[in-house]
Amino acid sequence: MSAQTDTQGSVTTVYKVSGMSCGHCEGSVSGEISEIAGVTSVKAVASTGEVTVVSEAALEEEAVRAAVDEAGFELVGTV
Repeated sequence: MSAQTDTQGSVTTVYKVSGMSCGHCEGSVSGEISEIAGVTSVKAVASTGEVTVVSEAALEEEAVRAAVDEAGFELVGTV
């Protein structure tokens, strides 16, 4: 997993998600991932398929996968 810890102790991870094509898609994915405990920021970009997640600690990939599935998309992995 490619995650970076910054000086404040938060972890930034970039995930690749397939199927996003518009702002609504970005909002759906961001909304579901933001409900995971410990997530402080989510930015989804449909044009690249990348979702940047900032969290208090590293997230379980299965939790992120479940959230992306709930939004109707597929988690490909981390960038």
